[in-house]
Formats: sequence, C-alpha cells, structure tokens
Amino acid sequence: MNSLLIFNREPYDGTDVTWNGLRLAGKLLEAGQGVRIFLMNDAVDMARDACRAPETYDQDLSQMLKDIISQGVPVKVCGTCMVRCGIHKNQPYFDGAQKASMPELAEWVIDSDKVISF
Repeated sequence: MNSLLIFNREPYDGTDVTWNGLRLAGKLLEAGQGVRIFLMNDAVDMARDACRAPETYDQDLSQMLKDIISQGVPVKVCGTCMVRCGIHKNQPYFDGAQKASMPELAEWVIDSDKVISF
C-alpha cells in the first residue's frame, strides 16, 4: 500500500497542518506503509536549510523531513515552485529533495493507493 502526501503550505504558517502531515508520514512508516512526499507551492521551503522555526514554534519541520528522507522516503519538489514560491527563494535544497515536474506528480498520483493533501 502506497500513500502520497502532497504539501502545499508554507511550513510555519501559524498552524500545525504541516507538522501533522509529517507526523502522519512517520506513523504510516511505522505501520509498514509505503510513503512518498511531494512539495509544491510554499511548502518547497521545508526542503531548504534556510527554513528555520520561529522562536514561538517548538518543532523543526525541516529536520522532521530530513529524518523521513533518512528512512528511505522519496521526496520530490516541484521544479516550477522551486523558482516561484517560498520566502527563501533561490536558497539551496538539502540532499534527498529531488527536483520534479507535474508529470512526475501525476505518475505518483496514478500509482498511489491514497493521496492526501496538506
């Protein structure tokens, strides 16, 4: 069983939406499920080392993503959004975050048992 999680929101947008999505990814992995993550829109910042948690936030979302990548989860980042989106435009992406395209996202959607968007 494969689950695709699509993240769209700025990581630190004043909500716990992204944090909860990453927590779900971790729990799916613990349950032995296949997980893939696609970042688009302002969520692309989550894969940049320049992305830092605000002082008022107690979770490091980029580190959570790195931990998930270290467990073998493929993470793709929309190539168009890499250029257009995020508050850290033109900042580099960390290892494990692969540049991808809309056709690749479409392939993942077709090949997934479940698609969840955050």
